[in-house]
Amino acid sequence: MIVSLIDSGLGMLPTGAWLRRLRPELDLLLQMDPDGAPWGPKPDPWLVDRVLEAARRALILGAEVIVIPCNTASVSALEQVRAEVGSGVPVIGTVPAIKPAAAACSKVAVWATAATTASRYQADLIARFGGDAEVIGVACHGLAESIDHGDLPAIEEAIAKAAALTPPDIEGMVLGCTHYPLVLDAILAALPPGVRIFDSAEAVAVQTLRRMDGLGRPTAGSGTVTVLNSGRPGVLPRSAAAFEAGRVLGAAELSVS
Repeated sequence: MIVSLIDSGLGMLPTGAWLRRLRPELDLLLQMDPDGAPWGPKPDPWLVDRVLEAARRALILGAEVIVIPCNTASVSALEQVRAEVGSGVPVIGTVPAIKPAAAACSKVAVWATAATTASRYQADLIARFGGDAEVIGVACHGLAESIDHGDLPAIEEAIAKAAALTPPDIEGMVLGCTHYPLVLDAILAALPPGVRIFDSAEAVAVQTLRRMDGLGRPTAGSGTVTVLNSGRPGVLPRSAAAFEAGRVLGAAELSVS
């Protein structure tokens, strides 16, 4: 069975790597968009068209499950993709792990892109799931873009700036951008000891497998990883190899011509 992951860049790697670890026989179709990245600042109509185009391509190439491991794309295009592909194709989106963090901690920071931090979507999630916890949004300017480029000095600088904006007495931290788990060790090093990290990548992978198994179809494949870059056959960007999740996927990557 082919599972297609759709994101602008390396944010799909953590979820893709979890799928690879949990079900290595799955065939993964990774659709990145270097021509259109970053997606965060783009207007919603443009982004919806971009994600729908990738979803249609996934179906043409035989995908039976579609995953959108990107908070921004999930907010803007998840429902439109579900309407486009129909009920026979599960479409799994991504939501920041605010609910479990607020249930476990009295004070929580949500690290996310500037666009997500300022969005009505995140404000609504905090209002809906924050409960009695104090939840603070922290804009991590440039961090996702630096991760996509594999720019380690820029990553360290962006993390340091975000850490300086984060209250020192937080108990929990929500990784509100799917890129951020790729640099989890650096983030932990910048935070006070004992802060609990809440990330959605494993949960999205588990939900994907549950929905996939519920189809009642054979799921075994050849364990291949195929990459499309803005619709063109390609390979993972060189920067992916800087991260463990990228190396997990790169080890099974097909060379496509």
